[in-house]
Amino acid sequence: MRKERVVITGLGVVTPLGSDKETLWSALCQGKSGIREIKSFDTSKHDVHFAGEVQGFDPNQWFDPKQARRLDPFVQYAVAAARMAVKDSGLDFSKIDTTRAGCIIGSGMGGLHELEEQHRTLLERGPSRVSPFMITKLMINASAAMVAIEYGLHGPNLGVVSACATGAHAVGEALRLIQRDEADVVIAGGTEAVITPLGVAGFMNMKALSTRNNEPQRASRPFDKERDGFVLAAGAGIVILEEMEHARRRGAPIYAELMGYGLSADGSHMAAPEPGGRGAVNAMNSALADARCNPEAVNYINAHATSTPLGDEIEARAINRVFNHSAPRVPVSSTKSMMGHLLGAAGSVELIICVLAIQRGVVPPTINYEHPDPECGNLDFVPNNAREMAIKVAMSNSFGFGGHNVSLVTGRFEG
Repeated sequence: MRKERVVITGLGVVTPLGSDKETLWSALCQGKSGIREIKSFDTSKHDVHFAGEVQGFDPNQWFDPKQARRLDPFVQYAVAAARMAVKDSGLDFSKIDTTRAGCIIGSGMGGLHELEEQHRTLLERGPSRVSPFMITKLMINASAAMVAIEYGLHGPNLGVVSACATGAHAVGEALRLIQRDEADVVIAGGTEAVITPLGVAGFMNMKALSTRNNEPQRASRPFDKERDGFVLAAGAGIVILEEMEHARRRGAPIYAELMGYGLSADGSHMAAPEPGGRGAVNAMNSALADARCNPEAVNYINAHATSTPLGDEIEARAINRVFNHSAPRVPVSSTKSMMGHLLGAAGSVELIICVLAIQRGVVPPTINYEHPDPECGNLDFVPNNAREMAIKVAMSNSFGFGGHNVSLVTGRFEG
């Protein structure tokens, strides 16, 4: 079956390293860390005191006060990133068929801020004082709904939920819609805002988080032998996907081509990756096959690598299995070393990083890589410093709790 070609024409980000793509990219290339002591609530009773909170985002710059009050931060981030991406793409929805314009935006956890706030209200003031806006603020599909409402979109519209693979799944499913000629344009990505007392406590008590409270900027250290857990982070990443000819007809800026999408399940454990890495291998192989791309053609891999002892090792072994003899020659970096783990937003933000790496000819580094781990093999983890090099094809990996695996392949656009 013939598949339509799909290009990326707009990018929007809200992250711990800045809330626009240029600020984010500059920080990544300089190896800066966006991880700091948590400022949004008192962490004195928590064992973990730091996270990747969003930097440079003021809701009042994006929403009037009444609207801001009716949107949980995870929706605020998504709408703001979508506005950036739409502006970046030059789209004018009044000039296109909105029945063929869709939106797929997911979140791993949804409106945790609102849930906690209204639960406090319930306990302290009673059920009659719970906000009538609670449900629409916390539901995971709220971001996709709000963006569709804002732009008057009438095409496919849904929210995706698959833990840390959410953002990548959202982009991949958007790709499929356009490939099957069911849409011309899709706004896609992920968003997350779970740096709350309950969110931090939950991840902390399942022993998933780093506890380096005395050196938070050195806490996220993917592939390093002394890694001890991931750093919770928040933000959003939104891309505009467009059918190639549709983009060309309107003279859109084309950043890259989205070439392949692979997904799989571990079918093994709710929180730990399958020990042999079979699910990760299947996702990467499927994405390469979908892109009709040989492993040797890939110039850069943005790894899922969250800085957990088990997860990083299994992903490194899976990369070695998929790329075989070419694996040591492929730069593999984890930008979570600088931002922390954005959970449901990680996959889409990291795809955006791959797109910028292709466009700018720079591989961002894995910072805090100081002690090589023999269990992670002899891969090139781009330690501590960005590297200038031509990149034609990049892969982004996202693996989520529950055993959800996604790989995306993107490449330099060559019409």
